[in-house]
Amino acid sequence: MSKREIAVIPGDGIGPEITEAVIRILDAADVHLSYRTYEAGIPAIEKGLGPMPESTLEGIKELGIALKGPTTTPIGGGHKSANVALRQALDLFANVRPSKTLPGIKGPFSDIRIDLVIVRENTEDLYSGIEIQPHPDVAQAIKVITRPGSNRVCRYAFEMAKAQGRKRVTAVHKANIMKLTDGMFLEEFYKMAEEFREIQADDI
Repeated sequence: MSKREIAVIPGDGIGPEITEAVIRILDAADVHLSYRTYEAGIPAIEKGLGPMPESTLEGIKELGIALKGPTTTPIGGGHKSANVALRQALDLFANVRPSKTLPGIKGPFSDIRIDLVIVRENTEDLYSGIEIQPHPDVAQAIKVITRPGSNRVCRYAFEMAKAQGRKRVTAVHKANIMKLTDGMFLEEFYKMAEEFREIQADDI
């Protein structure tokens, strides 16, 4: 069987160690992968390429799949986030985080059956990264919500729930305070719910 080549971005800090461990797991599982390595984060910045080099983005586009290790984002200054650059360049709008308790694995919630998936909008809201400082003592962040962006992340969540046989999708929002932005998101959520009547829709 031929091997599927994927892009690997080791990242920086703990990234290379984590990435190496994941590759060992993939190889042990014999999933027939080969790896092409690209730089991002501090190693790329030190070479003057920025946090997410164009060559790395082109490699991901060519191969269609990537394994990315953590990259450092300075707090309160410094270079821009490699993660945000990656999301925006490739329009990675849905951040999918499964959370599930596994039999035989001890943990603080091992006595409770947990099986949920968090789907977070990844490119809009405050992740649009638009900030201004109109005065030395004032900084502002612009929260961007669009109907198309809300629609597609809601559709993604409902379609995934349907494909996985899940019975419920819950929207998490702050529409009680952010009436225009989160209010628009919530409107689109319930519009989408009309297309998936077999799935319970609610919000918190």
